[in-house]
Amino acid sequence: MNLLLALLIGVLYAAGIYMIMRRSFVKVIIGLIFLGHAANLLIFTIGRLTKGSPAFVPMDGILLEPFADPLPQALILTAIVIGFGVQAFAIVLFKKAYQTVGTDDLDEMKSTDELK
Repeated sequence: MNLLLALLIGVLYAAGIYMIMRRSFVKVIIGLIFLGHAANLLIFTIGRLTKGSPAFVPMDGILLEPFADPLPQALILTAIVIGFGVQAFAIVLFKKAYQTVGTDDLDEMKSTDELK
C-alpha cells in the first residue's frame, strides 16, 4: 500500500510540475490541483497508514498500537481548504487576465504596456 501511494505521489508531482510549465492558463490551474493532491497524499502517507483504527482515545484512556494519528488528518483538511482558496483565486485572476489581454497563452502576454 505504501509503495502504491509513493508511486502515485511521484506521478502527481511530476504531472503537476509538467502542467505548470505549459503555456495555457487552464493547464497551470490543473497543475496546481495535481500538486495540491500530491502534497495531501504525502502528508497522509507520512502520518502512518492504519487500517480500521480510530483517531481517538478510548474511554479507559489506554491507547494501544496501532492507532491513527489525527494531526496529519487535520493538516490535510486545512490544506484542502487553503488549496480550494488558491485555486479559486487563480481561476478568477486568469479569467480577468484573459478578458483583458484576449489570450490564455502565457508566451503571448509578454508586455502589459499596450493594454487599453
